[in-house]
Amino acid sequence: MPVITDPARFNEEQLYVDLRAALGLPLYLKCEGFNFAGSIKLKAATEMVDAAERDGRLRPGSVLVESSSGNLGVALSVIAASRGHRFLCVTDVRCNQPTIRLMEALGSRVHVIEDPAGDEGLLGARRAYVRALCAADDRYVWLDQYNNQANWKAHYRTTAPAIADHFPRLDVLFVGAGTTGTLMGCARWFWQWKRRVRIVAVDSVGSVSFGGAPARRLIPGLGTSVPPPMLDRSYIDDVVHVEEADTVRACRSLAGRGFLFGGSTGTVISGAQRWLELHGRRGMTAVAIAPDLGERYLDTVYREGWPPAEADTTAEAERRKVAAMASLAG
Repeated sequence: MPVITDPARFNEEQLYVDLRAALGLPLYLKCEGFNFAGSIKLKAATEMVDAAERDGRLRPGSVLVESSSGNLGVALSVIAASRGHRFLCVTDVRCNQPTIRLMEALGSRVHVIEDPAGDEGLLGARRAYVRALCAADDRYVWLDQYNNQANWKAHYRTTAPAIADHFPRLDVLFVGAGTTGTLMGCARWFWQWKRRVRIVAVDSVGSVSFGGAPARRLIPGLGTSVPPPMLDRSYIDDVVHVEEADTVRACRSLAGRGFLFGGSTGTVISGAQRWLELHGRRGMTAVAIAPDLGERYLDTVYREGWPPAEADTTAEAERRKVAAMASLAG
């Protein structure tokens, strides 16, 4: 094992779970949660901060700010703490309370957006808050994961070649779609190197990323209420949309076999399972990317009775949910 002084220098890149034993599914799951940030977002966070430091955007007295549903905020908190930067994470009421407390434990400040911004939802409100903050105070440096080219380049440089090295005869790759940084980085790499790999994007029902109708989503991570600027659909072969109830079932099925993964992972597995049922063939090599682990979802995905059968869609209901989660966690 390596000896490190920088937490960003450790990331287990070569761990896969064969889901045939656990779920009877011919799928290898690339586990990206074994690092000090607990998710794949450590890669993008490191790449974006490195670029900002090289470009001179991050100077003494600067304050990093980013809009995040959770995992990127934790990753940036780890990096900011290790490099002496201040960091403000702008999140919303869907962010898990353990994730908020984790960012605060690492020394970051967290601002929670409670009310959506019209058709652009909570994500639009988060981004509007960050823009206004940066316009009012030039100390703030917004990395802007939604438009930052370092986001997808991190996965072009690391994630895709690691998969290709481990599975030289890969047939299909399943990637969850959020900002689409992981998706585009992997898709571009396989296209660039002329590898005949089918790229399947997995999205949440209620996300508008691929033109679906907007609807309320409770599980953070995948899906957006604003079309992702980074997405280039010409690189994508298929898209699968997953209901959150199916995400929960996939997560709990794996937990029953000893594997505790996060909500994004449950969505990707559920989408991959559906796609393979329709298009899989004997001898096909399929890989899915698991963005994170499940400890941060104990009050939501893994709590009995969650989500409620009928969800109130008002902002007041969102505030009540946050208060209830905080009470359970405390």
